[in-house]
Amino acid sequence: MDEYRIDSHKLIYHPRRVAEWLMGEDVYPIYAELSPIGACNHRCTYCGLDYMGYNPRHLDAALLKTRLTEMAGLGLKSVMYAGEGEPFLHKDIAGIINHTKAAGIDVAVTSNGVLFTEPVCSMTLPSITWIKISCNAATPKTYAAIHRTKEEDFGRVIKNVSGAVKMRSAEGIPATIGMQLILLPENVGEAVELARIAKEIGADYLVIKSYSQHLKSITRKYQTFKYGDYLRINEELQRLSGNGFQVIFRENAMRKLEETRRKHERCLALPFWTYIDAGGGVWGCSAYLGDERFLYGNINETPFERIWKGAKRTEIKRLAADELDTNQCRVNCRMDEVNRYLWDLAHPGAHVNFI
Repeated sequence: MDEYRIDSHKLIYHPRRVAEWLMGEDVYPIYAELSPIGACNHRCTYCGLDYMGYNPRHLDAALLKTRLTEMAGLGLKSVMYAGEGEPFLHKDIAGIINHTKAAGIDVAVTSNGVLFTEPVCSMTLPSITWIKISCNAATPKTYAAIHRTKEEDFGRVIKNVSGAVKMRSAEGIPATIGMQLILLPENVGEAVELARIAKEIGADYLVIKSYSQHLKSITRKYQTFKYGDYLRINEELQRLSGNGFQVIFRENAMRKLEETRRKHERCLALPFWTYIDAGGGVWGCSAYLGDERFLYGNINETPFERIWKGAKRTEIKRLAADELDTNQCRVNCRMDEVNRYLWDLAHPGAHVNFI
C-alpha cells in the first residue's frame, strides 16, 4: 500500500482549487519545486539535469524569504527543495527551510543525504514535512559507481538517515524520512538489500522508481532500459514491508514507459505548480528548463504575483493549450498523473452522473 500516493497524485485533495480552474479562473499554484543552488557534490550517471552544468549559482536567502511569504499569501501550500543541485550545499538552507515553514508552507527536501549531518538535521528537521534521500545502491562500490563519488559517501548517508530517525524519535518530530532508489541495470541486484538496510535504520519507506529520459539531458545511457523483466522483484521487496516500513515499488510508472501514446493530448497541469531554478527563473515545466518558451519570469527581478499574472505566462498557457504535443514531452513527467486526472475532469465520458 502506497499511503503517500507517490505512484499516483494528490490533487484530488484540493477540490476547491480544481473547481476554480474548471470554471475558468486563473488559479495560483499549490506546489513549487525550488532549486536553492545549482552546484552538486555528486555526478550521478542518471542525472537528468546534467545539461544545466552544475552551475554554483544560488538564490539570495533574504529575497527568497520575501518571495516565499508572498507566495504563501497567494495560496502556495508546499515547496520541495531539490532541483539542479544538492539543496544542502546552500549555506543558508536551514534559514530558508525554517522560514518556509513559518510562512505556512509545507516543506519537503530531496537530497543525496551526504550533507544531512546531525547539526544540519537538528536545525531543519522540525520544519520538514518529509525528506527523501536518494541512495541508489546497497554497497559502497556500486553506490560510488552510480553516484560518481567516493565510496565513503555511502556510509555517511546511512549514518545520516539513521541519525535523523533517532533524532525524530527523541524529540517527537513528525517528519517523514524516506529513501529512494532509481532502478538501473547496475543496482537491480541490490534493491532488496537496500530495502533491508532502510528498514533496519528506521526509514519510513524506500521508493523503487524507474528512470525517465529527460528531453535535454546529456546522458543517454539508460534511455532504452526496459522494466518488464524486473517487475518480479516487487514480490520479494514487499515481504520487507511492515512494522512501520513500506517498500513503494512504482510499478504504475514503470508500466507507463511502455505506452506509445498519452491519453491527455494537452498539458493541463501547469496552473497547479511551478519550478524555480537556482538563478531565480520561474518555469512552467521542469522538463523544459532552458527553453525560454516556458520561462514565466524571474523572482530576482519581479514579485511572484506579477510573474504569474504577466503576459509571458499568458502566452505559455496559450502554447500549452494550442500547440504543445504531450506525446513529445518527457515520459512520466512530474505532472503526468495530475494531467490524467485533469483530462478526465475536462473531458468526461458518457453516463458520468451515474456515480
